[in-house]
Amino acid sequence: MEGLTDVDKKSDLELLALAKEDAQCFGALMERYEKPLFNYIQRVSSLPREDTEDLLQEIFIKIYKQLNQYPNIIKFSSWIYRITHNQLVDYFRRANTRPRTNNFEQKEWAKIVKENFDIEKEIINKECYKKISETINELPLKYKEVLVLRFLEDFDYEEIMDILKKPKGSVATLISRGKKILKRELKRKGIDCL
Repeated sequence: MEGLTDVDKKSDLELLALAKEDAQCFGALMERYEKPLFNYIQRVSSLPREDTEDLLQEIFIKIYKQLNQYPNIIKFSSWIYRITHNQLVDYFRRANTRPRTNNFEQKEWAKIVKENFDIEKEIINKECYKKISETINELPLKYKEVLVLRFLEDFDYEEIMDILKKPKGSVATLISRGKKILKRELKRKGIDCL
């Protein structure tokens, strides 16, 4: 990988330019985004590890084939998450199925709950964790996905707009409704261990 010194110091756009010149340089971009995209797919879809790895391989192939089509008007990370989102939609359309439920790790769901309800970070008993995790997993995909992008992937509204190809108002509405549904369902289930 000639020209790839201090890869970690290079920006996504610098690595993108190198990858367009030398296919081997694309590996550095793959390494940078492999874990975040894997986690995103798992959080949204709950696919088995092997299926997630296969889907991620398809995503990287698609990204590589479309490197010259990258629109410089959005962040590179938003662009690859958009491709990932589209591949997930296609995957479930082909499989004619819906995403499975996922057991969020405690640190992940606590981040959503804390952000939504402004609670102090506390140690929450396992039964409460299980109930909250189940409730998050029961959310419709469109709400679960925006909550994951916003609160677990730490994307701002502009980036989520780019990923989902939705206007800012729609993104804000989905996040707001998702939070309200989550809060309502937690209340309905009598989850008051927060």
